[in-house]
Amino acid sequence: MPDIPVGSQIFDLVFHPTDTTVYTSLLDGHIKAFRYDEQGQYQQTFSIRPSKRSCRSLATNQDGSRLHGAGKAKSIFAIDTSTGDVFDTRKDAHDLPINRTKHLLPNMFCTGDDDGVIKLWDPRQLQEIRQYVHHFDFISDFLWLENKRQLISTSGDGTLSVIDVRGRKTEPLAQSEDQEDELLSVVTIRNGSKVVVGTQLGILSIFNATHGWGDCVDRVPGHPQSIDALCGLPSAYPSSHSTILTGSSDGLMRVVQLFPTKLLGVVADHGSFPIERIAIDQNGEGRWIGSAGHEDVLKMTDLREVFEDEDSNRDHESNEGESGSIDRPNMPADAVEGGALSDAEGRGNESGESEEPKEKKRKRKGQKDTLAAKKKKGRNEIDADPSFFAGL
Repeated sequence: MPDIPVGSQIFDLVFHPTDTTVYTSLLDGHIKAFRYDEQGQYQQTFSIRPSKRSCRSLATNQDGSRLHGAGKAKSIFAIDTSTGDVFDTRKDAHDLPINRTKHLLPNMFCTGDDDGVIKLWDPRQLQEIRQYVHHFDFISDFLWLENKRQLISTSGDGTLSVIDVRGRKTEPLAQSEDQEDELLSVVTIRNGSKVVVGTQLGILSIFNATHGWGDCVDRVPGHPQSIDALCGLPSAYPSSHSTILTGSSDGLMRVVQLFPTKLLGVVADHGSFPIERIAIDQNGEGRWIGSAGHEDVLKMTDLREVFEDEDSNRDHESNEGESGSIDRPNMPADAVEGGALSDAEGRGNESGESEEPKEKKRKRKGQKDTLAAKKKKGRNEIDADPSFFAGL
């Protein structure tokens, strides 16, 4: 599908849960909707401007009939998706600009602002249900755990928190220790048993829900810049339980497998523009990936074509044997420099320190590392080569 021009920088994007429609919120305050088809054709269905200030976040309800938008105006706008009309406005819903919005239940959604304040709302009521003030910096992302009725939030203050929306307390159920890094994005893997968080330093921090939320259990370095967006794969793909999409400030959207740790490929290239939002249509089970950076276009990528190419690459690799080269036609040249896409697997750099210089890595021809052989792998450790994409 060709890039969809929207006329201004995109802050957020969200897909209709069942229809082939994507909504974008823009820097100039516009909210635009585009309908697309399987052939990659698109058409704008409506464009509204509820505020002259930037619209930073969007969220649809469960049936897609209602769209909530919020941003620098500190207000929340409710939009009828069938007509594109604003039918409700909550003015001054927050004291500071609203950064994130997410629908949780049929009659509940949440908002988070630049000061770390989280509010739960009922669309049928004018005032918020509850307010949480345990964060002290901007709310960067929300994650909803449907089976547990829990809301996970990440913040620029370096902590992750878990809120039980069924309770009446204004304190979180749990909050992590300071990770000494801005937490920017969050997604689940392993059927919700593990949570992956993207950070400002380019490290993927992995939390294990069964072991508590106090601290991450693993850290996977490798991204050269901040990881601003994370997204899971549709469940139809065999590796979806441990494979995610990452959007980084270097303009590349990658497919990363975490168990074992391996870079599978580059899905989209936004050039010099950071990628700040990634979403998959049909409630995350579709074929189209929408990605947005600081440019004024929405990039739509066909997920089927990406993984068909990956499957053909695996077949080509198996036919050529160990000495054969892997053909990755969809990746930019700088993504494969310095052996960054080597499939060699090792233990991850859990401390988050910088990788060793490449000239010290001399284990390619069967040399045995006696120190490594004596060390037993911990229960929660994962296999990861500290430089599995150091060349990116």
